[in-house]
Amino acid sequence: MKILIVGDVVGRPGRKAFRKYTRELREKHNIDIVIVNGENSAAGKGVSRKALDELYAGGADIVTSGNHIWDKREVYEVIDTAPYLVRPANYPEGAPGKGWCLYPFKAKNVAVINMSGRAFMPDMDCPFQKIEDVLSEIGQEADIKILDFHAETTSEKMAMGFYLDGRVQVVVGTHTHIQTADERILPNGTAYITDLGMVGPWNSVLGVKSDIIIKKFTSCMPARFDLADGPAVYSAVVVEIDDATNKPVRIDRLHIREE
Repeated sequence: MKILIVGDVVGRPGRKAFRKYTRELREKHNIDIVIVNGENSAAGKGVSRKALDELYAGGADIVTSGNHIWDKREVYEVIDTAPYLVRPANYPEGAPGKGWCLYPFKAKNVAVINMSGRAFMPDMDCPFQKIEDVLSEIGQEADIKILDFHAETTSEKMAMGFYLDGRVQVVVGTHTHIQTADERILPNGTAYITDLGMVGPWNSVLGVKSDIIIKKFTSCMPARFDLADGPAVYSAVVVEIDDATNKPVRIDRLHIREE
C-alpha cells in the first residue's frame, strides 16, 4: 500500500495546486490513499463546504485539520456528517466532530488520527494522554494507524514520534507550513517526518503576502493576512507499507516548486 500525505493546503492557491498535482502524483507513484491537511483551505483559515468539496474532487480521501478548524462557522454544518473529515482528538469532551476516522481500503482498515500540540498553541487536553485513549478506542479495528500531529515546535512533534514509535505506522507533523528534511523510519518501525510543509503560494510567508508579515513584525501592529499568489509549492510524503506485515518500508519526501 502507498499513501500520499499532503501538507496544509492554504486557500484558493493551495486548492488549485492540490487539484493540479495530486492526480498526477497518484498515477506516478501508484498511490492508494490520499490524506491532506485542510485546516487552512478556506481563504487561508478554516474549512468550508466548498473547500472540502474541492479537496475531495482533487483527489483527497481523508481530510485532517488543526487549530483553525472552527474559523469558518459553516464547518459546523458538515463536521458531524462528513465521514472522513477529522479535527484534533484532544479538544475537550463535547466538541463537534471526531478526532479519528476509519477508512476501508480493500481488505485493510486505516485509522487516521488528528491531534493538536500544546506548546505555543491553544489550550487543549494533553495529546500524549489523549492518544492513549484513542488507541484504546481503535483497538483491533485498524490494520494501519496514521497520526497527523498539528503542532508548533519540532521538539513536541519529535517527542510524539518517538513516543508512538512501533505502536502506529506513521506520524507526520503539520502546522508550520515549512517542510522539514528529516523523513525516516524510526528505530521501532514508525515512518516519521517533523513537518510536511504546505501546498500554497511559494513566494510568501506561510502563504501570506510577505510585505504584510514584514510590516507586522517591524511595526508590531495588527494586520489583515491576505494570501499571496504566484507560483505554488506542493509538499507531501509518500509512505509505502508492506501488505503482508502492515509495516512501513520507506518514506519519501515530495517538494514540488513551480517556477
